Amino acid sequence: MKRNWPDEFGSLLNGAEEVTLTLSSPDSDHPKVTRKALKVRLSQQDYEKIWPLAEMRFRLQGERAGSAITLITSNPHYQQWHPADGGSEQVNLPSCMVHETKYVIVHFLLDEVREPVEA
Repeated sequence: MKRNWPDEFGSLLNGAEEVTLTLSSPDSDHPKVTRKALKVRLSQQDYEKIWPLAEMRFRLQGERAGSAITLITSNPHYQQWHPADGGSEQVNLPSCMVHETKYVIVHFLLDEVREPVEA
C-alpha cells in the first residue's frame, strides 16, 4: 500500500540532515550495509504525535518527491539509531515563568521510490 506522509507533519522534516547509516554484520564474511536516512531533532510533543506512524513507510511530496521514509523506533537492526535524548531549551516568559522544551533525535530511513515510466 502506498501512503503519503501526512501534510500536517510535513514541516517536521524541514531542516532534516541527510546521513548515512552503516550497519555492520556480526559475520565478517558479509559486507557492511549502508542506508540513507534523515536525522531530525523534534520536540518531545511532536515526537509523541508521530509515534503512531513508527515503522510504517510513507512517500514524500514536494522537494523530496520520489523518496519514502520510515521512522526508526524499535527495529533491532537499527538499535544505534533509535530515538535519543535531544536535549532541552528553556525560555523565560514575560510572566517570569520558565518554559522548558524537551527534544528527541530521530532517524527516518530514506529510500528512493521513483517508478519507471513506459514511453
